[in-house]
Amino acid sequence: MSLSIGIVGLPNVGKSSLFTALTKKTGLAANYPFATIDPNVGMVPVPDTRLEELAKIDHPAKIIPATVEFVDIAGLVAGASQGEGLGNKFLANIRETDAICEVVRFFSDPNVEHVSKKVDPQSDVDTIKTELILADMATLEKAIPRLEKEAKRDKDGVFKLETAKKVYAGLEEEHRALTLGLSDDEKAAIKDLCLLTMKPMLYIANVDEDKMDMELPEIDGQIPVPISAKIEADLSELEPDEAAMFMEELGIKESGLSRLIHEAYRLLGLQSYFTSGPDETRAWTIPVGAKAPQAASVIHTDFERGFIKAETASYEDYVRLGGEKGCRDAGRLRQEGKEYVVQDGDIMHFKFNV
Repeated sequence: MSLSIGIVGLPNVGKSSLFTALTKKTGLAANYPFATIDPNVGMVPVPDTRLEELAKIDHPAKIIPATVEFVDIAGLVAGASQGEGLGNKFLANIRETDAICEVVRFFSDPNVEHVSKKVDPQSDVDTIKTELILADMATLEKAIPRLEKEAKRDKDGVFKLETAKKVYAGLEEEHRALTLGLSDDEKAAIKDLCLLTMKPMLYIANVDEDKMDMELPEIDGQIPVPISAKIEADLSELEPDEAAMFMEELGIKESGLSRLIHEAYRLLGLQSYFTSGPDETRAWTIPVGAKAPQAASVIHTDFERGFIKAETASYEDYVRLGGEKGCRDAGRLRQEGKEYVVQDGDIMHFKFNV
C-alpha cells in the first residue's frame, strides 16, 4: 500500500514551495492565489535508515523503499466549497487521499502577501475547516435524497441513511465527521461518500528559518510539525552528505520530509516490515496490528489466500546476527502462523500455496 497525502492551505502559505522541496519536483510557485492550476503529484521514498543496514548484509541488486504520494492542491480561500477560486475542482482532487496535510503560515515575510492581509494561524485553520465542512454538507445534501429512496427499497439502506443524517447534523454544529465518534459500521456505511472531514488531518507550521524551535500552539489537539519551506528548498538542492552537514549546522536532527512522514505514519497507525535477499531489499507499509496473512497480501493477494507460514526475524536480531543464516543458526528465525501480529521492522519470508 502506498500512502497518499493531500496538501492544502490558503494561498501564499508556502504550500507549493514546500511540495516542490519535499518531492524535488518543479511545481508552479508564485506570489499570487491559484498559482497551481492543476494538482501536482509527487512520489517520494519513505526515509528509513534500516534499509541501508539490511543492504549491507544482503548486498541486494536493488533497494526499494516504501513510498508516499503527495498531492498538491491549489490554495483554497473562503467560499471554495461553493466554487470560489475554482475550489470545488481542487477539493475533488483530495477525496481519494488517505489523509489531508494542511500547511499553516507562521512565517513573517512582508514580501509575501497574506490573503487576509495578516498572519493569523488560527483564522487560517478555521477557514480551511469551514470549507471542508461545507463541501461535505453539499455532498450529503445531494446524497440524502438518493439514500431515502434506497432505504424504502432496501432495509439495509436505512442504516446508511441514518448515518448520513447523523453526520450532517454534526457538520451543522461545525464538527468534522472524524470527531463524531462513529462506529466502525457507521464509517463503513458512508465510506463511498468520500467525505473530506472523515480524513485524518496533519498540520505543518511553516515557520521562519530561525524559528524552528519555536513553541507552537495545539491545532485540533495536536502540535503541528514545524517546517521551514525555505530550509527544505535549500536542502533539496544539496547532495545527501552536504544536506547532512547543513542540517547539523542548523541543529536539525532530521529533514522536514522525514518528520512529516513519520508523523503521518503515527497518525494513520502505519508501520513497515521488510523482505531482504540477493534480489532486493524492500520496505512494505502495513497497518499497526496487521497479522501475517494481511502483511503478505501487500506483496500479492495470492500470498494471503495461500498463506502457510512466515519465516520471521526481528530487525535487531537480523542486524546483530548478520542476516538470515545467522538468525537461523542462533535459533532466532521464527516460524509464525496466521495469528502472528507483525511488528515494526520484522524481516519476513512467506511460504504459501499457489
